Amino acid sequence: MLWRGVILATVGVFITAISLGAFVYFVTDFTLLESLLLGSIVSSTDAAAVFSILRSKNIGLKNNLRPTLELESGSNDPMAYFLTVSFTFLIMNQEASIWQLVPMFFMQMSIGAVAGIAMGRAMVWVINRIKLEQEGLYPALTMAMVIFTYAFTNVINGNGFLAVYVAAVILGNRNFIHKRSLTKFYDGIAWLMQILMFLTLGLLVFPSHMLPVVGTGLLISMFLIFVARPVSVFLSMAFFKNTIQDKLYVSWVGLRGAVPIVFATYPMLAGVEKSDMIFNIVFFIVLTSVMLQGTTLSPVAKWLNLSEKDKKLKKHQFDLEMEYDLKNELTEIEVPDSSPAVGKTLVDLHFPKGALIVLINRNRKFVTPNGATMLEPKDKLFVMTDNDEELTKVNELLGYEVE
Repeated sequence: MLWRGVILATVGVFITAISLGAFVYFVTDFTLLESLLLGSIVSSTDAAAVFSILRSKNIGLKNNLRPTLELESGSNDPMAYFLTVSFTFLIMNQEASIWQLVPMFFMQMSIGAVAGIAMGRAMVWVINRIKLEQEGLYPALTMAMVIFTYAFTNVINGNGFLAVYVAAVILGNRNFIHKRSLTKFYDGIAWLMQILMFLTLGLLVFPSHMLPVVGTGLLISMFLIFVARPVSVFLSMAFFKNTIQDKLYVSWVGLRGAVPIVFATYPMLAGVEKSDMIFNIVFFIVLTSVMLQGTTLSPVAKWLNLSEKDKKLKKHQFDLEMEYDLKNELTEIEVPDSSPAVGKTLVDLHFPKGALIVLINRNRKFVTPNGATMLEPKDKLFVMTDNDEELTKVNELLGYEVE
């Protein structure tokens, strides 16, 4: 899944940008560089849109497609950013050569990845060892380190976006003190930034300016959805063992969101001649993508026979701040109707010694379990376990097929 997502996030984005740019060049009066710029701006899928729709609708997908799509959408912005900035630079500096950008690309991505890994590990080390008297200073500390990661990586000619993304992935998968409160803090910051972003975008969009580009925008949007995105996906996934249905669905989940609209402001700030028209076309493409693709993800998954019940276990973190490595996990597991555990008491099930049922949600009422408690279909068990082996054993006893 890792390499599949990485190839889609790099090679796939590049193919989308080039193919769409070529189409725009033939159907509009844009120059080649302006066409490629437009293709670059809308070449990446939007993480917020993909995460929101897949998770809010609880869409389960076969063949590890969901984590692949989430990895792609979360990591393809650096590539789109590089292409957008590069073509903007070429438009404003006609004497520059496109071949100058090739070594720059590899240098930026390599430095960005290395800086992200280093800073992610450094953040964990600093947070766990520094002793601040006020807990409220930890969000300020981590925010300073995030800004430093972006700024320092840019100074040494790396990709700051990629560095922050990699550092965040490393940090999020490590244990550190005040993790729960910091997660809540950054969740609030993320929502605040989205609100501010959409308010800003609302000030830049004029419906009267969009009407003249409806025809062109619709034509480009349809080519992106039905040609450019599928071509990039099929070529990128050609070396992986995936079915035609897998590739078709990945092609369909090419949602464009707020990120392309933000990238569309870069040419405006740089003073590109047709930046206003590019912005309006991009906005129209995003609206079309979200309305057409975003509302049909579930039906298309069922049509391609890729839909399945989301079997991912819900894990509940302790709402406690522990200053040591906490290994216990509280997991919610629903008892299936056909479970062999139905009608049996807890003492008869012989759960592992390290597994403890702390609470049962039965028809929206909580039951405090004991050894004589008899399980019923649809009971939701909150199970405390010490390790993954015990959790696997519990699932087997409840009748789940554990891979």
